[in-house]
Amino acid sequence: MISKHTLLCAMLLGLSGAAAQAAERVVTVFAAASLSDVLEDVGRSFTQQTGTPVRFSFAASSALARQIESGAPAGVFVSADEDWMNYLAKRSLIRADTRVDVVGNALVLVAPADSKLQLKISPGFALLQALGARGRIATGDPDSVPAGKYARAALTALGVWGSVESRIVPAENVRSALNFVSLGETPLGIVYATDAHGNGKVRVVDVFPAESHDPITYPAAVTTRGDDRAEAFLRFLLGSQAQATFAKYGFTPP
Repeated sequence: MISKHTLLCAMLLGLSGAAAQAAERVVTVFAAASLSDVLEDVGRSFTQQTGTPVRFSFAASSALARQIESGAPAGVFVSADEDWMNYLAKRSLIRADTRVDVVGNALVLVAPADSKLQLKISPGFALLQALGARGRIATGDPDSVPAGKYARAALTALGVWGSVESRIVPAENVRSALNFVSLGETPLGIVYATDAHGNGKVRVVDVFPAESHDPITYPAAVTTRGDDRAEAFLRFLLGSQAQATFAKYGFTPP
């Protein structure tokens, strides 16, 4: 006669085995914070069509790349710039044959929705004067976060970086920078166009000229931990359905 203890152990083993199998079916995607909303949407569509769940980790590309370097189990990495994808490529942590640019974006100057500030971005524009005596500009950390690096490049090209460098609030990712502005903690911020898209708490003051910074592209690749499900998700990102979703959220073709 089988004891209750034996039955309980068998049930627990069965549950743990099922959980392990379920974990194996999940695609784990590490992606730039600016992709949060759109990839959640794309992920639902992918799961509906394939039955494969997608688990996302969103943060600054710099933080995610270092986590992957430290052994984090990402199957797909989507960066907000080429530099952090190159970082992993040099360490042989992505499959180079899968690397592809998925979408593009633009860089914008934003203010709280109720701000009356008017400012045209051009060489030598009056950014410091617009900030006033104590105003600051929120953007990603220019030393590591892609949005901040693009912002520094653009402001440098336009000849105003030196005058406002001390006024930068270096956020840990672009969504944090957006929050500073939407909460009224800073009068201005530099974020991606898609961050401001559909956000009723901020408004776009102006768009930075495309030639003031490197093209904003989002490269994606399957990591060396990725499997056939990761490959399938990457292919899905390039398909017409996903690309239409990206466009709905304001992203551009790469």
